[in-house]
Amino acid sequence: MGYSNYKKNSQIEEKLGIVPIKKKLFQNIKPIQPSEWLKTTLLYSELASSQNEKTKSEAIVQPILIEVINNNNNFITYFSGSNMDVDHKKELNGECDFVITKNFNRMDIKTPIFQIVEAKDHNIKLGIPQCAAQMFAANMLNKKNKENIDFIYGCVTTGDDWLFMKLCEKDLFIDKKKYYIVEPDNILGVFQKIIDKFK
Repeated sequence: MGYSNYKKNSQIEEKLGIVPIKKKLFQNIKPIQPSEWLKTTLLYSELASSQNEKTKSEAIVQPILIEVINNNNNFITYFSGSNMDVDHKKELNGECDFVITKNFNRMDIKTPIFQIVEAKDHNIKLGIPQCAAQMFAANMLNKKNKENIDFIYGCVTTGDDWLFMKLCEKDLFIDKKKYYIVEPDNILGVFQKIIDKFK
């Protein structure tokens, strides 16, 4: 099962040495107004709000990521449901909900900079260990490929709630603030702040 086996913070501490730390991650977020297309799409997504995680991700998360790509002149690519197998012994393998890479229009995952995990049972906290494991694996992959990237970002989302994280070596900084889909301009602003760090 790989990444999905990570269900508790104690597991990422024991197996990977990751230390979770709550911290305010972002200062002076500049909201980005969503396009008319995204506004309409999110409006329709309310029809899927009571559906399962997959339906919700298709209705909410994916359109947000498409908007982020369009806002960044094809600087990034996102993968949905792709495998990122890095270390089977440490259970750092398996399918990732969403991965954002620094390269545009690639066919495979290279230079991952952002991991997104759909919260299980609409509970953000349950998704943190799995996302942290994927962030750790992404960092390993970048080091293996000699990519000069010192940190990885991540997010756990129910579609409605968004919690962002940052992994620096083995320090996992978990944002003290959650963001909500009712204010998509703030979520887009956070994504932009993150992506600008890699340009």
